[in-house]
Amino acid sequence: MEPVGDTLPIAELLDERRHLLEVAHWMLGSRIVAERVADEAYRQWYRLSDNQRARITAPRAWLTQVVGGICLGRLALSGRGEDAQGSLSGRGQRVTGLEGEASAVLLRTSDTLSPAERATFVLNDAFGMTPGTVADIVGQSGAERVDPADRARQSHRARRAQPTSPRWQDEIARAVRHACADGDADRLAFLLAPEATAFFDGGGKVRALTRPVTGGERVARSLLTLLAGHPRTTLHTHPVNGRTGLVVRHDDQVAAVITLDIAGSRVVQVWVVLNPDKLRRWNRPGP
Repeated sequence: MEPVGDTLPIAELLDERRHLLEVAHWMLGSRIVAERVADEAYRQWYRLSDNQRARITAPRAWLTQVVGGICLGRLALSGRGEDAQGSLSGRGQRVTGLEGEASAVLLRTSDTLSPAERATFVLNDAFGMTPGTVADIVGQSGAERVDPADRARQSHRARRAQPTSPRWQDEIARAVRHACADGDADRLAFLLAPEATAFFDGGGKVRALTRPVTGGERVARSLLTLLAGHPRTTLHTHPVNGRTGLVVRHDDQVAAVITLDIAGSRVVQVWVVLNPDKLRRWNRPGP
């Protein structure tokens, strides 16, 4: 099956980040600093333009080289008396006042909207940004540049007009899980609305898709690529934010949490959380 964009199987995403952490840890001797170095390498990756990333034929090798360069720079600074565990450059780490303000507003928005819909709704309605500006932030261009706030409102209205019972939500989520587990693209596409959209939240800490994927068939391909069969990768239904969602485990680690927004009998929005920071609570040891 042809993948969508630079989608990778979860096993490869985790292995890539683990490799970068091992290189940084070997060079600097600190797991905490290794995390910071890996994060900085991914920040440099995402600072590249789409065209620049497309020209890199071996992203893992490129990221490894970046990690090595960061480590050598830190070792050089340490040799001049600066603590090797000091902070990295604040560039890319600072949180703007707008982001903090948006977070506060998002906490007060309706939980019937998906995270991506809440973001576009807040940027457009709460902060008065133009549709083009919001589209740039969300990562849309060309023909995809439709007012994302309107899409959020339409999706919200569709779900209110066609309320989905908890039982039906559970049945559809289980059907999606079976289709993904079986690698059945046709069955999965049938469960998705033709205009379905998938959002991938990697938090800039794994090499995930940066733009939304639109269209039921393309969403199906992206999910099946991400969840490609691996003996140590499993997919289960699980309560997520009060509804039935999907939890992906690799070995004993939760590697992704998937939320499904359903209107009538079809999935209209898919939100895939791959951000290691957001998944920490899922990976905390039990009492």
